[in-house]
Amino acid sequence: MVFLSNAISNARIDASNAQDEVHHESVSTTIYGTRWASEDIPRFEMPQLDGNPALNLATFVTTYMEDEAEKLMTENLSKNFIDYEEYPQSVELCNRCVNMIARLYHAPMHSADEEALGCSTVGSSEAIILATLAMKRRWQNSRKEKGLPYDNPNLVLGANCQVAWHKAIRYLEIEPREVECTEEMLYMDPHKAVELVNENTIGVCAILGSTYTGHYEDVKTLNTLLEAKNEANGWDIGIHVDAASGGFVAPFIVPDLEWDFRLSRVVSINVSGHKYGLTYAGVGWAVWRSAEYLPKSLIFNINYLGSDQASFTLNFSKGAAHVIAQYYVMIRLGQAGFRKIMSNLTATADHLADKLRSTGRFTIMSESSGRGLPLVAFRLNGQLHYNEFDISTKLRERGWIVPAYTMAPNVEHIKMLRVVVREDFSRSRCEILVKDILAALHSLDEVDSLAIAKKREHHAKHSHSSLFSNNPNKPASKASKETEFNTTEDPKKPAQGIC
Repeated sequence: MVFLSNAISNARIDASNAQDEVHHESVSTTIYGTRWASEDIPRFEMPQLDGNPALNLATFVTTYMEDEAEKLMTENLSKNFIDYEEYPQSVELCNRCVNMIARLYHAPMHSADEEALGCSTVGSSEAIILATLAMKRRWQNSRKEKGLPYDNPNLVLGANCQVAWHKAIRYLEIEPREVECTEEMLYMDPHKAVELVNENTIGVCAILGSTYTGHYEDVKTLNTLLEAKNEANGWDIGIHVDAASGGFVAPFIVPDLEWDFRLSRVVSINVSGHKYGLTYAGVGWAVWRSAEYLPKSLIFNINYLGSDQASFTLNFSKGAAHVIAQYYVMIRLGQAGFRKIMSNLTATADHLADKLRSTGRFTIMSESSGRGLPLVAFRLNGQLHYNEFDISTKLRERGWIVPAYTMAPNVEHIKMLRVVVREDFSRSRCEILVKDILAALHSLDEVDSLAIAKKREHHAKHSHSSLFSNNPNKPASKASKETEFNTTEDPKKPAQGIC
């Protein structure tokens, strides 16, 4: 089965083991004399690895992979993932990844009749569109069966959502019902979200790791409130969790946080393998609680590549290398490896936040101690003759790329800087960044507002974005004429570096 994989239930595994079945996929490693020589390579669940070699990945990050992984990807660049008949092992590795991720998110495993489903994607954008399409079609089918109108679907989500969600609702013609952010709460309030739910709602999106500030939205409270509203009105509205960033962080840092399939109304989850999944850009994952939440009418069955295949994807052909690389990372690191890496990232983010807070110049806008993503979002205290965008520009002179951006609609007057802590962001590098930030502040303190205005003008004129924005055939908008010049980016949108 291509692009759609069953998360094999424990019931089926137990039945197979009881019959002493030997899986044809069994392989032996070349590490003779170890337990791996006599045990099946992990296929369903991320292994609990022990020993320092499995954890010695100090530079293993999304923008860097081990030489062995790069070689593995290079050897598989020519493989088309869709061609199940010619490259069956690529699909098998995808199945294994889906099983590991489904179990990581506590998908129900008690019954062979209610097994979770999942597929690989080129990233979370595709996964989000597929999940939204599944929610819309399921809602439409239910409405048709009841003889009710099905032409006005809506989706409830926070105004802090990533642009992928705007694509999904626009492409799929769904009304967005956005929960506005406030200065007190820069992410979705679950109480306000449920207030927006009505009979035309196909689902509610919760974000595990807001793009702006890294916050984990309160999925558990959302689940409780939505359960009550569903029961009171006879509805069956579910939750999709956008775990693009947090899906490979939260399970290892805050394992008791209930945000996944442990909650009854969570019907689907997406995650990016190329973010904290530690794999090169080009792979994401979508997982559904069971086949009930993925209408069969969306699945295409084909046989013109030599075997019967099921496909649920926006693109037919795609390379197999990234899926293979994701599997490599999972069995190379195991749960212990991921836990150690994410713990280090969290500790470094907390250290950076403490350092910035101690200067007295910044307010920290992100969470700490693993309650959010390992990033630091911060803003200047008080009114100055320079702003966060000026600091970002100044840091670029030292080689740092620290994005400055404005918050979501309704609170776009709030400007912030953000540092995403990745695996190669060591403690010593953190100290260098703090020193450069302080140097930037001291430099800007000594420059008058006129000089800063000229610097902004020069930067806007010669930046890459100006090549597109300064189109002589495109009239300037009224908003752009009236808005104070304080950034090279559209003040209503996040800067390019925010994603």
